[in-house]
Amino acid sequence: MADEQIVRFDRKRASRIGLEEAVFAQSKTPDRIAAIVDEAVAEERRLLITRISQQCWEAQPAHIQQILDYDSLSSTAVLGDMPSPRDAPAIAIVTAGTADARVAAEARRTLEYNGYAVDVVSDVGVAGLWRLLDHVERLEAVPIKLVFAGMDAALPSVVAGLVSGSIIAVPTSVGYGVADGGRAALDSALSSCAPGVTVVNIDNGYGAACAAIRILGSQS
Repeated sequence: MADEQIVRFDRKRASRIGLEEAVFAQSKTPDRIAAIVDEAVAEERRLLITRISQQCWEAQPAHIQQILDYDSLSSTAVLGDMPSPRDAPAIAIVTAGTADARVAAEARRTLEYNGYAVDVVSDVGVAGLWRLLDHVERLEAVPIKLVFAGMDAALPSVVAGLVSGSIIAVPTSVGYGVADGGRAALDSALSSCAPGVTVVNIDNGYGAACAAIRILGSQS
């Protein structure tokens, strides 16, 4: 029977598609995460770990905790140095409310890990539209906007109707009743009447960041 614990890293992914392989920790045991980090250290590789819970982090041995940069808000950990941004921000992170901060932080850490500067515009949901209107010129200056919203997820459509550039909608699992879990936000983003809005899956800040990186890579 094959060993189900074997990890086969895609070491050539960065040269092939411009994105390194990240480690999705959510379904992995603390021991497996520690073994992956030890392997990366032995090969002198950087590493981005996503969805690593506080519990999993606290279960890591001391030598792993000493070499990882763990961020509890984004549930990410980084092995190695974070590079200095290449240029001025080409990507904006726009959040409807502070409840979206966890998913937005995952996107921001992913972008910063890959060397991209980020402009963050927080708490500009449509319940107080004036808050967003104060930042229209600022957003127009950035070619890619990642827009995070739960509830009815109206914000991506509004942003796409106000400014040019690429709009990547990130529905979040924030909300009451039918909005709880993010399906209403996902359906709303998918059915946006604003043309050209790209949509990633619920709470997928990592995927949104990777989409932005791919867009920038295609322009270089």
